[in-house]
Amino acid sequence: MKKIIIVSIFLLLVLPFAGCKETAPAQELKENIDMKEFEKGTFAGGCFWGVQDLFDTQKGVVKTVAGYTGGHTGNTGYRDVCTGTTGHAEAVEVYYDPKLITYRQLLDIFFRLHDPTTLNRQGPDTGSQYRSAVFYHNEFQKKEALDFIAGLEKKKVFSGKIVTEVLPAKEFYPAEEYHQKFFLKNGQTGCHILRTSP
Repeated sequence: MKKIIIVSIFLLLVLPFAGCKETAPAQELKENIDMKEFEKGTFAGGCFWGVQDLFDTQKGVVKTVAGYTGGHTGNTGYRDVCTGTTGHAEAVEVYYDPKLITYRQLLDIFFRLHDPTTLNRQGPDTGSQYRSAVFYHNEFQKKEALDFIAGLEKKKVFSGKIVTEVLPAKEFYPAEEYHQKFFLKNGQTGCHILRTSP
């Protein structure tokens, strides 16, 4: 009888914690890593759902955040940005491991996932919030972006002139939670297509 009581008490104390050692899903692990060892790039190329979705699939990208930047208003949200009066663009912060992917490779992906020749428009989405922009975080990123665009123009990769803005990164306001990883959460595929070359 004593043994049964001891075993029962043991099970009551241990079983509630049995699941604590389960491995967290990869996405959760990504969100909880120490970001100090990684670098950041910020890109706007139309609806941030698709931009985030494609950057998330790239090896070396450790975290992305959809949000708003480049405008003249303070802390803002989707409803305000949709009016087109805030100056903010829908953008994505991309945290990456430079040992696995370079900033130039991120630029290559960025120019393959949207049309940089349409002013304030991507497909059916129109307005300055859908403009094409690279928000650089240092002089290296600025030079890389300008050189990359110059190279695309020289090769005449696109039939129209590239209108992508290259601007210093400003305050970034993360989008509402329901916008983060929208396609992943809703089991949908993205609206952006990654072309084989820019």
